[in-house]
Amino acid sequence: MPEKKTFEQSMGRLEEIVADLEKNEKTLDETIKLFEEGLLLVKECDARLHEFQDRIDEIIKQNGGGADAD
Repeated sequence: MPEKKTFEQSMGRLEEIVADLEKNEKTLDETIKLFEEGLLLVKECDARLHEFQDRIDEIIKQNGGGADAD
């Protein structure tokens, strides 16, 4: 089973894919494979961002509330 990438690694790979697609030098098959990989990375990154937000919300909740709790 492959090791789970960090958020930063996933974003870095996504940036590489976007750069490759913008060059428009790949075959159609390669382009579709890159596009599919990119979509999977977008979903993965989005899920991770939601996890991070949930963790932040929980930390704030455990420490007495939000920004207006001064």
